[in-house]
Amino acid sequence: MSSEVLFTVLILAVGLERVAELVVSRRNAALSLARGGVECGRGHYPFMVVLHTGLLVGALVEVWMRRPDTPAVLAWSMLALVAASQALRWWCIATLGRQWNTRVIVVPGAARVTGGPYRWIPHPNYVAVVVEGIALPLVHSAWITAVVFTSLNGFLLATRIRTEDAALAQLA
Repeated sequence: MSSEVLFTVLILAVGLERVAELVVSRRNAALSLARGGVECGRGHYPFMVVLHTGLLVGALVEVWMRRPDTPAVLAWSMLALVAASQALRWWCIATLGRQWNTRVIVVPGAARVTGGPYRWIPHPNYVAVVVEGIALPLVHSAWITAVVFTSLNGFLLATRIRTEDAALAQLA
């Protein structure tokens, strides 16, 4: 089996993981809204969806078009970082429980979560996103995708973190 096929399987697995996240997110968002939650930052959400979809599609297109040679040490080290970023992401999801979703929704009276990875890092899920955005394409040397996604994601995260911080300040 070629490395391109194996990389495609990895991207499909990550895509299925994203679908699982969206199922959890939609359920939790509905629960939060039913409890009087207010959504903030709706304007940047469509860009986030397109950007994250673009990461997966871009990496596949780049690998199949360029067919780069990838040193084993790069592939395995980046795969380890992808696995670590997934573990951190699901730790965030488990820690936030029903408060976790892909949108910014503040429920009046809800306590701010300070356990799990939030004990040490204010936005640990975004650490996972940054690491994955670099590492996933580099599993197969798709450096163009890694650079483009990371650059655009930097702008998105600046907006997203400002939005979340302002929304979380309402809980204080």
